[in-house]
Formats: sequence, structure tokens, C-alpha cells
Amino acid sequence: MEIFGVDIGGTGIKGAPVDLDRGEPVHERLKLPTPHPATPEGVADVVVEVVRHFEWDGPVGVTFPGVVTDGVTRTAANMDPAWVGMDTAGLLTSRLGGRPVTVLNDADAAGVAEMTYGAGRGRDGTVILLTLGTGIGSALFTDGRLVANTELGHLELHGHDAEKRASVKAKEDADMTWERWARRVQKYLAHVEMLFSPQLFIIGGGVSRKPEKFLPLIEGIRAEIVPAQLQNNAGIVGAAMAARPAA
Repeated sequence: MEIFGVDIGGTGIKGAPVDLDRGEPVHERLKLPTPHPATPEGVADVVVEVVRHFEWDGPVGVTFPGVVTDGVTRTAANMDPAWVGMDTAGLLTSRLGGRPVTVLNDADAAGVAEMTYGAGRGRDGTVILLTLGTGIGSALFTDGRLVANTELGHLELHGHDAEKRASVKAKEDADMTWERWARRVQKYLAHVEMLFSPQLFIIGGGVSRKPEKFLPLIEGIRAEIVPAQLQNNAGIVGAAMAARPAA
């Protein structure tokens, strides 16, 4: 079965049809810049452009970088404040000509994809996926079951939102070396580990393409740490999974 997945991020919006039997995009994904300001109408324009590029006419799954409940976006830390309280599923369904749209948290989507097809497949106990990018997204699983909308990137770390210190954007903004950034990520992981005692951390986001740059530099964490196998396609695949019609 093929379903379309769209992953909305703070810097880019990407999408493609996904083969849910294999857990991977059918075609090379299309990625377009996130508009700034990232207003609902502006982002919806880009989502429509991505979907129409593939001439898709069916269900669409969409991720959003914030808390999502019943298709309504509740937070928008790295997006325009107008998203808060928005019926995002309704907006995108309307803009996509009535195609049914399912919306969920971006890290939750990536986590579900990794637990089904990737680095978390077959793993029990507590597993935490962290997406490191414009912000830090999180997906928490216990024995394969998702605890939705955890938003652990907003834990306080040394008096700051953790994502303001340990995200890839923080690294780029401060022009940090990999070594300096890895120390910050290590402190963040230690804080999360203290709270949840996971058996496994899965590190996702675009930085998962370069695990050799930073993972060997992280020390003192008891949990196993691995890169996401689906890398930056995990959100697209998880979005498509969420939009699969009920049997």
C-alpha cells in the first residue's frame, strides 16, 4: 500500500509517496524551504505544492513540530504563533481539495517509523527517539507503545530550553565544533536518562546521516545510543503510516 507522507520542519518541508510494506519512499522526496514567517497559510501553500508535485490523489499524513491532539496543533515553538489552537488537519484537508489529512507530532511520526522499520524494531523496554535539528523532538516508547507529545526538547538544561543548547541549530548558530556540541548533547542525554532510564536512545534528524562525527564522542551514558536507520525520511514514513485507512 502507498500513502503520501509530508514532514513539516522549521527549515524545510519534504514529502513523497511511501510504500508501507517496505517502509520507504517510492520516489525521491521533494524538499522545499519552510516559509518565513511560517504562518499556517504559507506552510499550507508549500504542503499543497509538495503533494501536487507527485499528482497524488489520496490520503495524506502530515507531521508538525509541536504538540498535536486530534488534528489540532497546540504548540508551535519554532513556527508562527498562529498555529496554536489551529485545526491543522481541517485546514490542510480543505487546501488539498478534500483529501483526508492526518496530522501528528513530527518526532512521534519518526519514532513510530523507526520502531516499525528501523533501529527500534523488535526492541522492548523504554526507547527514546530524539530528532536533532532546528529544535529537539522526542518520541517515548514503552514496550513498543508510544507516549505521544512528550516534547522533551523543552526540558530545562542549565537554565535554558534544552533545544536552545543542544539542537543542530544551536550548533550552527554558535559555530560549535563537533566536540563541543557532542558535550552538550551528552549533558542533555544524561538529563533525559536520569528521568526515564531508557534502554535505547535513537538519534534522528538530518544529523543522523553523520553519526561518526559525534556519537563516538559521547561518554558516560548507560543506554545504548544508535543513529536512526531511516535517517531524515523517518518523519515522512511515520506520517504516511498515520494516514493509513483503517482496515
